[in-house]
Amino acid sequence: MKVIGIIFLILAGLLLLLFAAAGYFLCSYSMGVKRQSLEEARRWQEDHYDISWYDRLKKTDYTVKSYDGYVLHAQFLENSNPAKKYVVISHGYTDNRYGSLKYAKMYLDFGFHVVLYDLRAHGLNEPTFVTYSIRESRDLAEMLKDTRERYPGIETLGIHGESLGAATSVAVLKYVQNLDFVTADCGFAEIIPVLKVGLKGMHLPGFFTAPASLWAKIRYGHFYREMRPIDSLPTNRVPILFMHGAADDFIVPEHSKRMKEATAGISEVHLFEGAGHAGSALKAPEEYRKILKEFLEKTGNI
Repeated sequence: MKVIGIIFLILAGLLLLLFAAAGYFLCSYSMGVKRQSLEEARRWQEDHYDISWYDRLKKTDYTVKSYDGYVLHAQFLENSNPAKKYVVISHGYTDNRYGSLKYAKMYLDFGFHVVLYDLRAHGLNEPTFVTYSIRESRDLAEMLKDTRERYPGIETLGIHGESLGAATSVAVLKYVQNLDFVTADCGFAEIIPVLKVGLKGMHLPGFFTAPASLWAKIRYGHFYREMRPIDSLPTNRVPILFMHGAADDFIVPEHSKRMKEATAGISEVHLFEGAGHAGSALKAPEEYRKILKEFLEKTGNI
């Protein structure tokens, strides 16, 4: 019996070690960023839609120091329209400012000046880890503060985000309410269900998010359960337009539906048939543009 007990303890220890190791791997994989270079991202855009208009714009590159001293690289796209309307666009995970061009063109056509920037750990910024809206939303708050200071006399200021950028654009509402609108495209309400979808794709059980979350707290200072943009919405009063691909099987449309129900402000949710993750504006560009324009008109922003 003593031998059996020892064997049981050894096996239990091995299972616990395996459980911890799997959590460590998932934590490292999910919090790290295998980012695209600006050149790679630009080539992708050129292969999928026309960006020839971009090179003809008057552009200004600059940097913004965030709340903790981290430096964010940004670019201002100047509109020939003299109106004082501005939008700050946040891209998705592993992408960079070039991933925002498909949205920038719409806003330029609507008379907005556009601010693009590389999210923390992306683009030209220094390598670091992601926190799925926690640090990123504070970065965006600093970007908005800088935009108001850099371009005085702003009459309209909105934000638009895709995927991680959308989650960031929702989470920032905990810090910033002096905005005129938010467009959130395929954002997540909370990160844990998204990680479980990723684990399912790797044929791994969803409960590995538990040890990974503990490792995330130990190594990076935050549990996964803290990464919940939806928690910023019960007191929000900024109008939000939720856009989501109906065929998105990574960040499923339910995330946008939940966030629409959670916000205290004006909101709409629109699903795009046949569009996968971050694909709505490319799958149905005219429909996307029409919905965005109508929302901006209804909220008095154009």
